[in-house]
Amino acid sequence: MDLQLNGRKVLVTGASRGIGEGLAHAFAAEGCALYLTARAGDDLARVAQAVRDRHGALVRTLALDMTAPGAPEQVAAFSDDADVLVNNAGAIPGGSLWEVDEAAWRRGWELKVFGYINLTRLVYARMKASGGGVILNNIGNGGENYDFDYIAGTTGNAALMAFTRALGGRSLQDGIRVLGVNPGPVDTERIRKVLRQRGDRSDTMAGMPLGRPASVQEVADLFVYLASSRSGYSSGAIFTVDGGLTSRRSIV
Repeated sequence: MDLQLNGRKVLVTGASRGIGEGLAHAFAAEGCALYLTARAGDDLARVAQAVRDRHGALVRTLALDMTAPGAPEQVAAFSDDADVLVNNAGAIPGGSLWEVDEAAWRRGWELKVFGYINLTRLVYARMKASGGGVILNNIGNGGENYDFDYIAGTTGNAALMAFTRALGGRSLQDGIRVLGVNPGPVDTERIRKVLRQRGDRSDTMAGMPLGRPASVQEVADLFVYLASSRSGYSSGAIFTVDGGLTSRRSIV
């Protein structure tokens, strides 16, 4: 299937590892030029060079902390002709209400929740003026599965789901599609660290669909499709990729 993405320009935040790194490769494989940002400059440079070497893609990078004053404006200026924005930077800390204090809660939301909102505000206005675009938010299935022990994250993800639906509900009138993706556990260094902290990795893995987390490629490929014109009538929707974990809920 020709996704008709060749020549499109894609901005990916949090692109130095994990899903962000997979997104860079997946979009480059479709012939896209990339704007990549992340806080870790060395890791970002490594990813950019690997993408150039494997796909021959045009890649520009900007290393910065998205929570720094003026950072969203810097990113928007750096990628001022991007056709697609993928908000991907940030991880909200786990823990209960008493384990995540106000400072940690605010730090997590400043990057993932307000980072998404503030960059979208700037990029949306520019896309509208230039005739359209696509905004994709990497959120997480914690927004659908309310978790006592991930209270800052589950609340933040739920807020981003509402933000995506609210904005995407009318955005097509401006030529812009706004969508969210809710991955469940994905095989990244972050999930491996979580599993190590829980101890018996085999028991945790056995409870997952197919006995494993999703691969980065399985998640990244969905983003690429949603960014394409093949998904041209999709907006204001959330797509969950967790092997059915969310749908296992029962009324008893």
